[in-house]
Amino acid sequence: METILEVQGLVKHFPLPGSRAKVQAVNNISFCISKGETLALVGESGSGKTTVGRCVLGLLEATAGSIRFRGGEMGKRRHVRTPELRGRLQLVFQEPAEALDPRMRIGESIEEPLRAVNLPAAERGKRVAEVVDRVGLTMEILDQYPLTLSAGQQQRVGIARAIITKPELIVLDEPTSALDPTARAEIIDLLLRLQQESGSAYLFISHDLSAVRYISRRIAVMYLGMIIEQGDAAEVFRTPRHPYSIGLLSSVLLPDPSLRRLTSISLRGEIPSPINLPKGCYLTSRCPFADDRCRREMPPAEDLGGNHVVRCFKHQEVAETERAADTFEEFQRTAERILSV
Repeated sequence: METILEVQGLVKHFPLPGSRAKVQAVNNISFCISKGETLALVGESGSGKTTVGRCVLGLLEATAGSIRFRGGEMGKRRHVRTPELRGRLQLVFQEPAEALDPRMRIGESIEEPLRAVNLPAAERGKRVAEVVDRVGLTMEILDQYPLTLSAGQQQRVGIARAIITKPELIVLDEPTSALDPTARAEIIDLLLRLQQESGSAYLFISHDLSAVRYISRRIAVMYLGMIIEQGDAAEVFRTPRHPYSIGLLSSVLLPDPSLRRLTSISLRGEIPSPINLPKGCYLTSRCPFADDRCRREMPPAEDLGGNHVVRCFKHQEVAETERAADTFEEFQRTAERILSV
């Protein structure tokens, strides 16, 4: 498939004022996204997911590495506000209420991106009406203000505003985290339908693994600013090979508290500070497989075949341990049977 975004060796550090120390938010990550596909970035809060998305959009300047969109280098002075990229990359925010100007009517908010790309006034009204219908809203809503809408409606407005310029890549930053379960499911279905209609690629940033499993084709798991496992979503969910990935999958909550994924792998302890990262593998202090080599060396990215890449010296031991327990697919099928009753 045609690659539209390529990220190589991305690093983003934030200096601490009055100190020589820095927050090491993103540490040498690489990935690519093809036309029309969804790559999910997953991990705990503070893992660097949102920072990656903002670097991709040029809202933050990378410390090191390269970001190429459609083969063109997005350097220090090239970002979404430049004429070359206006409208081609868009963002859907985590908090829809905060993303909408409370003083602007909904119609003005949706139309605003079209002014940025200098679309003639005669065409703007037609485009607004088109996207309002596509996201499942009515024209009556255009004269309202954001505070009169539900969170689900506000997020539909945010999506309408993102797709109105017909972008090739949309960064979705936790787009369902502020929504109730019903609205969350509706927004995920909407995003899938819009992608099928437009062919836009998604960078889907989330810690909601249920949503990730449903919407994404590929998945990249982040821990302390580094991608520690990456591959086809079905493969990573079925046979995770990094202890941290297994910890994330085992944390999925379901309505039946008796339903738990069987695993002999558990992560204990606190996450190290991104200001003072440990030597070697960042998970060493929490990993039951860690040995002296793990404490000395950072594991390289190892290709396991089938586009499945992992940073773990012990991935074979992890696989053998997990084979003794239920797979996540079996766990998920059991959950689906319970939820369907």
